Amino acid sequence: MASKDDHRPPGDAEKQNGAAAPSDERCSVEEVALVVPETDDPTIPVMTFRTWTLGLTSCVILIFLNTFFTYRTQPLVISAILMQIAVLPIGRFMARVLPTTEYSLLGRRFSLNPGPFNIKEHVIITIFANCGVSTGGGDAYSIGAVTVMKTYYKQKLSFLCAFLIVLTTQILGYGWAGMLRRYLVDPVEMWWPSNVAQVSLFRALHEKEHKSKGCTRMRFFLIAMGASFLYYALPGYLFMILTFFSWVCWAWPHSITAQQVGSAYHGLGVGAFTFDWAGISAYHGSPLVTPWTSIVNVGVGFIIFIYIIVPLCYWKYNTFDARKFPIFSNKLFRSNGHEYDTTKILNSQFKLDIPAYNDYGKLYLSPLFALSIGSGFARFTATLTHVALFHGRDIIRQSQAAVTNAKLDIHAKLMRNYKQVPQWWFLILLVGSTVVSLMMSFIWKEQVQLQWWGMLFAFGLAWIVTLPIGVIQATTNQQPGYDIIAQFIIGYVLPGQPIANLIFKMYGRISTVHALSFLSDLKLGQYMKIPPRCMYVAQLVGTVVAALVNLAVAWWMLENINDICDVEGQHPDSPWTCPKYRVTFDASVIWGLIGPRRLFGPGGLYRNLVWLFLIGAVLPVPIWVLSKIFPEKKWIALINIPVISYGFAGMPPATPTNIASWLTTGMIFNYFVFKYHKRWWQKYNYVLSAALDAGTAFMGVLLFFALQNNNRNLKWWGSELDHCPLASCPTEPGIVVKGCPVFT
Repeated sequence: MASKDDHRPPGDAEKQNGAAAPSDERCSVEEVALVVPETDDPTIPVMTFRTWTLGLTSCVILIFLNTFFTYRTQPLVISAILMQIAVLPIGRFMARVLPTTEYSLLGRRFSLNPGPFNIKEHVIITIFANCGVSTGGGDAYSIGAVTVMKTYYKQKLSFLCAFLIVLTTQILGYGWAGMLRRYLVDPVEMWWPSNVAQVSLFRALHEKEHKSKGCTRMRFFLIAMGASFLYYALPGYLFMILTFFSWVCWAWPHSITAQQVGSAYHGLGVGAFTFDWAGISAYHGSPLVTPWTSIVNVGVGFIIFIYIIVPLCYWKYNTFDARKFPIFSNKLFRSNGHEYDTTKILNSQFKLDIPAYNDYGKLYLSPLFALSIGSGFARFTATLTHVALFHGRDIIRQSQAAVTNAKLDIHAKLMRNYKQVPQWWFLILLVGSTVVSLMMSFIWKEQVQLQWWGMLFAFGLAWIVTLPIGVIQATTNQQPGYDIIAQFIIGYVLPGQPIANLIFKMYGRISTVHALSFLSDLKLGQYMKIPPRCMYVAQLVGTVVAALVNLAVAWWMLENINDICDVEGQHPDSPWTCPKYRVTFDASVIWGLIGPRRLFGPGGLYRNLVWLFLIGAVLPVPIWVLSKIFPEKKWIALINIPVISYGFAGMPPATPTNIASWLTTGMIFNYFVFKYHKRWWQKYNYVLSAALDAGTAFMGVLLFFALQNNNRNLKWWGSELDHCPLASCPTEPGIVVKGCPVFT
């Protein structure tokens, strides 16, 4: 239990453990050099009884909360920072009350209480908790596939098959992470900004604070969490209009244009705001922990897209017959403006019925949805070009250094104090998950639809793109997605098969999401000097536990909440509209059932969007050229086209109001507060982020089990999410939609 192994006796290279590192060994990234400790004590116990107990408990709690909230109208991703803070007093309490007696098990001696609760135990517990975030958080697409198969396609799916889908995508990602450590963990330049925030919080929690200096971080956390807990009763139940505060619609209650512009839920959200922390952090995570430069890049992209491109396409040029449909919607439409009924074109094998499709008619998208898909084309190629230009030389150098004795910074040198994880440990996981995935394509071929060669194709795609996307995330804290590309490719190869398209996306894209999460944790382990083998065990066990709990919670909700994900079957203000999974379903229809050839191929309505592949590939080039011509102007290199394009990613299900509120909050805390109240920001910023997550989550769960699960919902003016009924109306003459005026 209490393990002091996995380390060698310090040698000459590690004699600096207790002193500051020589200047030539210090990390070249200033943020890291200022925050991350440059000393280590290899004798500190890591895998203790406290670690296992609190780590597994944290993992289960977070996976439950994140799975629970991902089905709600306002999803909430609860970060591991919550458990990072909450377990500290519990760990210290256990250190005071547990017996110190030593026991013997399998020839090894251990103690339930090897001493004070230490920072390395705390880090490993957070690693367990991170498994509960990466599995059930904002990118829980494997659960999304299960939800779409069961709820939208009404497919019969066994729990075992669903569990293997969830588990293998994550284990596959872990295998990728092990293979890419030398590129995305070892290099000094790959610093993973969110980890620096976590290191700062670890040090703050374990350094002694004097009450004379003001409110302690723990006391501040408890006060802020209590306030967040009480406040969320308003937007979460009593006064839900605070979730989407659309005052423009109140000022012009009879104007369709005004409501299209001002609606926070169904429009461009100009002037609207959300006073709901779940709405602010729903899609891009907490703005309090995102670097200011990334916020600026996202903001530039958002302004260009929402306030320039979309209005021009809708009101001036009527692009893609835009005025026949709502300006913003995650639904699919027919040419007459009515919602597209996919059951009309689906056969009993869950494949496209081509004669029925030809008879029923073509599929159309809302203008913002269509343009958002096009932005995904540009984002994919821009990511590849950006990484090749700005980081290609470093990647080549690192590849060469992997087989030579490259110079290491102080953190990498200190990690040599421990036994490393052999590459074949990761290869076993990679090969094992690959074999199980291929077996699924034979055993459950009707449910999975994707054949063995399609699985291998997905694995190859994931392997190619994980590195460039990892470089972006490791340097900017933003993760450009390529969901659209994965589905676009397989949609051409296997048209008319929506389930196969979904599964391909799981293995071709979501394994990358999990790989990057694991790599981020490995970098955190390097910063905090955690024995690599302890990291391996914690991540592997946490992943298996999280996958099982994740699916169990989702399965229970899908089986027990009436009409979950069915907006039409619930009252309009149902909290269980599953916006993330509705878009997952829509994507399976667009790319799988109907296929990209019919929509984006020759003669397709959206064929011109394919040009954005080329535009995205070219855009980073002038930025790179300018950064070389004017090297003294450091701000040029901070212009990041993939991150700028991220400003209009995820819409829908994200609304412009979600993103605008995220940007505003990030600007307040990471620019103004950071600039004018830096000491407050340094002490409380990340603690406040965790407290807001915690209070919102706990009140949300309480409201569900105490009130909403028993259908005790309020019905009054303040309980409506968005008082903009005309925002969803078309403006094309002759289009008749229920509840909307008809233009002539």
